[in-house]
Amino acid sequence: MAAKQIKYAEARAQMRPGDVIAFGGKGHFSEIIKFATRSEVSHVGVILQTRVLDADDDRFFNQIIESTSLNGFNGVSISRFSDRLASYEGEMWWLPLNDTVREKKFNQKRFYNFLFNQAKDRKEYDLPQAIKSSLDALDNLPFGIQGPTYNKEDFSKFFCSELVAAGLEQAGSVGKVNASEVTPIDLCRWKIYDDTYYHLKGDATKRISRYNSLSPSRWDV
Repeated sequence: MAAKQIKYAEARAQMRPGDVIAFGGKGHFSEIIKFATRSEVSHVGVILQTRVLDADDDRFFNQIIESTSLNGFNGVSISRFSDRLASYEGEMWWLPLNDTVREKKFNQKRFYNFLFNQAKDRKEYDLPQAIKSSLDALDNLPFGIQGPTYNKEDFSKFFCSELVAAGLEQAGSVGKVNASEVTPIDLCRWKIYDDTYYHLKGDATKRISRYNSLSPSRWDV
């Protein structure tokens, strides 16, 4: 799988709802997530688009919905993607959904309805589940017993990859998954993207390991 460097001015018009944005942060919690998941990815969000009503041309804004700490709120929020790109310190990658998933499986209305409702309800960030999702070693004990780090699916709060995984599931892009067990790097490894992903910011030598290589069915409930 190839990674290419691209400027946002070139990528902007090519981005579409459902495309995933992966982040590699520099803060303490980001470093813990990267260490625990043995990856360069600490956070994910997903692209939305808003059309400008009553405009003479076909103007639109790329937005991103994510569960993070932003503008004084720690939870699900929507912001202009260009603003997030400009202010973020760390790596950012754009992961486009592949054409087959988008054309045959992606229900944009269900995708928008689900995600906008989480933002409207101001769902808070779920730190305990975020930590447990990153600690997979004790998920499954002998005799089919679920271990202390296994998350049962719970959407009363959201951590970042749980929100995006749930949105893609609601859209029909993947089958039934336990979104509460999906880490940021897990989401980047789902085989739902184009073969090429794009580096937008930060250290261009860093890569997403095993990108686009695993079936989402491995995260079945």
